[in-house]
Amino acid sequence: MTDLPTPAGQARNPLHGITLAALLDQLVARHGWAGLAERIPIRCFTHEPSFASSLKFLRRTPWAREKVESLYLFMLREDRRNGPDSPPQG
Repeated sequence: MTDLPTPAGQARNPLHGITLAALLDQLVARHGWAGLAERIPIRCFTHEPSFASSLKFLRRTPWAREKVESLYLFMLREDRRNGPDSPPQG
C-alpha cells in the first residue's frame, strides 16, 4: 500500500482530513451546546440543539460552517499556545 502525497495546497491546512462531524464533536465536548450558542449564536445551537440537525444545517449553510471552522481553529491555536499539560479552557 502506498501513501499518497498531500496536495501542496493542503500541506499546512489544519482542517484537512477532519470531518465536520469530528470537528463539531470536539467543539461540543469542549464547550457544550450552551457554550457553542454563546460563541456562535445560531438557531441550531440555541434552540433544541442536536448533533444531526446541527450537521445538516452546517452542511447547507456556508457562512455558519465558516464560523464553526473558525472557532475550531481558534481552539487549536489555544491548545498549542497553552501546551499539552494545561487543562482545556472552556
